[in-house]
Amino acid sequence: MELRARLQAATKDAMKAKDSARLSTLRLIGAAVKDREIASRGGDGDGELTEADLILILSRMVKQRQESAKAYEEGGRLELAAKEEEEILVIQEFLPRQMSEAETRAAVDSAISDLEATGIRDMGRVMAALKDRHAGQMDFGAVGGLVKGRLLG
Repeated sequence: MELRARLQAATKDAMKAKDSARLSTLRLIGAAVKDREIASRGGDGDGELTEADLILILSRMVKQRQESAKAYEEGGRLELAAKEEEEILVIQEFLPRQMSEAETRAAVDSAISDLEATGIRDMGRVMAALKDRHAGQMDFGAVGGLVKGRLLG
């Protein structure tokens, strides 16, 4: 089942189950998708989003909530941090499985060898290739350091 259909089915199920916390998060996802569709219609786009676009939207939503949860924890607002963590769990249900550390290292090595990257100047190309191949499957903030280390070392 494609991601958009899974999101719609989950929203209906949450409504039927009267699960307000889950429904709220699913509606936030729906709103983010709609906003992106409207924005893409403005240019040359037709407003249709690909699976990769949807995964990117969800990945950004997770990252935003992780940053918010951290800020809330630092500010002593543990109830708000817990709410952000609950939203993260709901959003992650629709993302591809995260790669393990070993799989991430193998993917980085593969991208570097495929692109014949030899130095730090190639870092942008390697990161772009990883984002194309593994969108939503790895933390690109952490992967950047790994790529840099491989290219320098």
